[in-house]
Amino acid sequence: MEESRRKFIKHAALTGLAGMIMPNLVSAAEFSEPLIHSNTSTGLTFLFQGDSITDGNRTRDNDWNHVMGHGYASLIASRLWFDYPEKKLMFYNRGISGNRVKDLDTRWQRDTLDLKPDVLSILIGVNDIIAIIKDREPESIEKFEETYRRILTRTKEALPNIQLVLCEPFILPLGWVDDKPEMWQSEISKRQKLVRTLAKDYNAIFIELQKPFNKACKKAPAKYWIWDGIHPMPAGHELIAREWIKEVKKTFRFIK
Repeated sequence: MEESRRKFIKHAALTGLAGMIMPNLVSAAEFSEPLIHSNTSTGLTFLFQGDSITDGNRTRDNDWNHVMGHGYASLIASRLWFDYPEKKLMFYNRGISGNRVKDLDTRWQRDTLDLKPDVLSILIGVNDIIAIIKDREPESIEKFEETYRRILTRTKEALPNIQLVLCEPFILPLGWVDDKPEMWQSEISKRQKLVRTLAKDYNAIFIELQKPFNKACKKAPAKYWIWDGIHPMPAGHELIAREWIKEVKKTFRFIK
């Protein structure tokens, strides 16, 4: 009986029936990642990569209500999908909670290069710092740079016309950051400087985020924007989305 149920769920998901007739039966366990949308875009394809901030609690099924997650990636995709239907844009989210830069490296072929994005946005770094703070297989800033450069070089070699978008990692002084705040500030500063350098070296769009978050704290307390020092509140995700669009539209002139 259970085997028949699983077969029916899989058939329903593959044929697009699941979301219409049995929305609560397809779980994340049924798929390792969302299927490629059947109406594959003929316009630009955008891909978001990173850790839990990008993941945004996205589902790993084919339910397009939730596959973009509930964070900045979803906000960006929702706005641009709504504003420019004639552009036939496509958006994918492959952020995974807990990822470090070495985890991106491990899954890069499957989760990035195989999707052949035209625009690739990356936000990574805070879990690498947590590994240092908690002494959980920490890696130096030099190793972080080596790995980050490797995935960017692989990407440019495989997809020479791709537009890279590198997002600055950020923190605010509460929650996680209250544990060894001086070390947090030292390590985040190193990665912020590095990401800015990488953006120049790889002709990427750089999304500055630390200063916008600091500035936002003049309007409301830090906890209004980032609830634990690392993960944004809804307003914080909106801040990222607005900064992202502000910078990206300088390159893609159709975005207003």
